Amino acid sequence: MNGYTIDKERLLASVAGLAGNEVLIVGDVMVDEYLMGDAERISPEAPVPVVHVTEDRHLVGGAGNVARNVRTLGGVPRLISVCGTGTRAALLRRVLDNEGIEPQLVEIPGRPTTIKTRVIARQQQMLRIDREDASPVGGVHLDRLLALVQDALADTRVVVVSDYGKGIVTASFMERLSAMCAASSTRPLILVDPKTPNFHLYKGVHMLTPNTKETSEGAGLPAGNREQIRAAAAAIFRKLDCEHLLTTLGPQGMALFMTPDDAWHVPTVAQKVYDVTGAGDTVIATVGLCLASGLPLLESCILANYAAGIVVGQVGAATASPDELRHAIATLDVPQVNRWQ
Repeated sequence: MNGYTIDKERLLASVAGLAGNEVLIVGDVMVDEYLMGDAERISPEAPVPVVHVTEDRHLVGGAGNVARNVRTLGGVPRLISVCGTGTRAALLRRVLDNEGIEPQLVEIPGRPTTIKTRVIARQQQMLRIDREDASPVGGVHLDRLLALVQDALADTRVVVVSDYGKGIVTASFMERLSAMCAASSTRPLILVDPKTPNFHLYKGVHMLTPNTKETSEGAGLPAGNREQIRAAAAAIFRKLDCEHLLTTLGPQGMALFMTPDDAWHVPTVAQKVYDVTGAGDTVIATVGLCLASGLPLLESCILANYAAGIVVGQVGAATASPDELRHAIATLDVPQVNRWQ
């Protein structure tokens, strides 16, 4: 079979089945701060614009945005991460609470809670300020983090590792997580949203969800066209012995590699692309929730493709609701899902 026929009614019915399913999310959580205003003059102190801030917004980022996507789709996110102490940690907890997410956070004294501040004037980003400590989390703090994971595994079918390179994902973390999942009675699937420098750590996971650039860097090969992407995917399979690979292709949609030799192309359904921020979080959140609800992998990726098409049409890290997902499925042209020969 070289083509997959999408059954709209089946997809529409599957959206309701997402509600109430749990996804365990472990990874780097952060606050995305947006200082927005106008810039009408240059500072007399230095040749830089003066931004008069009129709005200050705080959103949850990183693994928190994956949890936010799961919750918006009707799922139950169980978020485990680390943070610092004091006012910034309180801000993170408040932002998560505003999203209806109850996290389990290991507080590490002296380690700053990650905050990324973006200064925006006239809809243009002028500056980004990062406050973080990306050193590896180890010792008693890693033990506490993994103890929380161990407690959560009994009720978990899917674990999403959201790696933003801020110190949680290390060789020890991945080895111990994999061992715990293998020993669990539920045998949860591990999905990883990868960070290129950590590619070598993801051995034996169920699926990775890199974008094209990450696929290229992870394989050490170009990934500019179909044949190059296939070759890069094959190299990743050889290196990591993962079960599946989902490469997001931007305007071209996504390529799902069931195996190195069995690849499916799912064209994008996005009508307009305003902002790709957070689209990777939406993809892995949707796939993870779909798998937790019992959907097959290809159908899960097709639903994730619809969800991603919704969020890239909005500005900022957006999410897709069940109603938006059903509307997109019902009204948009059916994408032609075909095997890559």
